Parts: sequence; structure tokens; C-alpha cells
Amino acid sequence: LRSKIMSLSPRDPLVLARVVGDVVDPFMRLISLRVNYGQRQVTNGLDLRTSQVLNKPTVEIGGDDLRNFYTLVMVDPDVPSPSNPHLREYLHWGLETLKNYDASKSRAFKLVTDIPATTGTVFGNELVHYENPCPTSGIHRVALMLFWQLGRQTVYAPEWRQRFNTREFAENYNLGLPVAAVFFNCQRENGCGGRRT
Repeated sequence: LRSKIMSLSPRDPLVLARVVGDVVDPFMRLISLRVNYGQRQVTNGLDLRTSQVLNKPTVEIGGDDLRNFYTLVMVDPDVPSPSNPHLREYLHWGLETLKNYDASKSRAFKLVTDIPATTGTVFGNELVHYENPCPTSGIHRVALMLFWQLGRQTVYAPEWRQRFNTREFAENYNLGLPVAAVFFNCQRENGCGGRRT
């Protein structure tokens, strides 16, 4: 689990974009997380349109021990709009345990748990189906966070997607801080403008 530790600097895109702060507390990257929409790898701050995120992404996680399990959470902290996020956060996806998962076959955001290390979400337990981001106003941050689980089948689906709270969810299931995260910016097809600062 601790093969390569990378701490977040104040200049890290997750910090600058306030994903760290608005969604999660500061953490150390302990594992690799690779997210692709089609052939496009998600890097922090990547701009995507709603048509590019219709289908689930492919997610792969690193690690070296299949006995370690992870939960992937995907949220939009800018609901309904970046200037008035009073419905923060919206849960788009949730999974337990990841390995070479091709999520491109479904169109709803989700929560996935029980994802084994060195694998992808296809090997996890999808607790909340994928629901594609479709912002109606402004440019929304969409964050994917990976948490280490204490054991298999220790995380359960939340009752709602709106006003989901990643910190409370992690605390309720003893997930601690994320071990990896990435975010992208998403806006409607004909949207224009830049992110708020």
C-alpha cells in the first residue's frame, strides 16, 4: 500500500482547485489511480463536456497486494452551480474494490467498493450506479477519490445522492483520508467561460 508516497503540496491542482478543502481534507497519495474516458486520461483540471462523460470511465488502481480493498467515490461539489453550491455534494458513482474495470457500458454515476489492489472497478462491487455529470450552470469540478477499506464488504450504499458528504461517508465507514484522487472540470456542451477562483 505504501509503495510510493506522494504528499500534496500547496501548489497541487487538487489544492488549488479547492477539492482539498471543499470535499476532503489534506492527504498523502499512497497509490496510483488512472481514470480514462474513452482514450482520454483524466488529469487534474482536464476540461470535459457532458458528451464526453456519458459513459462510465475506465478506472485502474495500483498497489501490490490483492488482499487490500478500496472504495471509489465520484462527486460534484458544485451543485447546482459553482457560485451557489448549496446542494454540495452530488454523488455520481461509488465502487468497492477496483481492477481493470471498463465502466463504459453504463450511463449512471455510482459508488464502487471492494476493489482489489492492482485491479480496476470491474472487479469491485458497484453500490451506486454511474450517473453522468450534466451541469446546467457553470463549470463544475468532478472529483474521484479512492479510499482504503478495512476489509471486504464493510461499506454500504448511502440513501441519497444529493447533499452527499464525502468526509462523513469516509468517517462512517472508517475509510480515513483518500489514498488517491483526481478531478476534472465539466460543463454543458454550449457552455463557455472559466472556473471561478
